[in-house]
Amino acid sequence: MNIRSATRNDDPEIWKILEPTIRAGETYPLPREMTRLEALAYWHGPEHGVFVAEESGNILGTYYMKANNRGGGAHVANCGYMTAPEARGRGVARAMCMHSIDEARRRGFRAIQFNFVISSNEAAVHLWQSCGFEIVGRLPKAFEHPQRGLVDALVMYRML
Repeated sequence: MNIRSATRNDDPEIWKILEPTIRAGETYPLPREMTRLEALAYWHGPEHGVFVAEESGNILGTYYMKANNRGGGAHVANCGYMTAPEARGRGVARAMCMHSIDEARRRGFRAIQFNFVISSNEAAVHLWQSCGFEIVGRLPKAFEHPQRGLVDALVMYRML
C-alpha cells in the first residue's frame, strides 16, 4: 500500500470515500446532508495536509492532518481518517494511522489528539488504542447517533 499526498485530481475518489461515511452519520460529527463541494472543502481545509492510501492505483482511504490548535497548542496534531467501505478490515486505517504518526513527527508535532471519537465506533477505538492512543477524556452523550441515540465521544491522545 502506498500512502501519498493527495492532489485535487484525487477528489472524485476521495468523495467516493467521504460520501457514504457522511451519509451514514454514525462516525463523524458532520451534517449528513453535506454536499460534495462542502465535504471536499472541509477535508481540504486551509491548514490540512491531505493524504490518500492507494493499492494498485485504487484509492482505499484518505486522511488529513492539521495542528489541533494554534499558539501554545500548535505542537499537537489532529487527524481525521476515512476508509472506503469495500476496503474496511484490510488494514488501511492502521496503515494510515502509522503513516500519520511518522508524518506528524516529520512535521515537528510532539503529540496527536483525536478530539471526538464516537464511542460506539468500537473498531476505531480499538484500532487507535492498538496504535498507542489513550482515552484521556469522555464527553457524555455528546454525539447523536442515528440508530443508538445519544452516545459518548472520546478524546484520545498519543505522545510522539
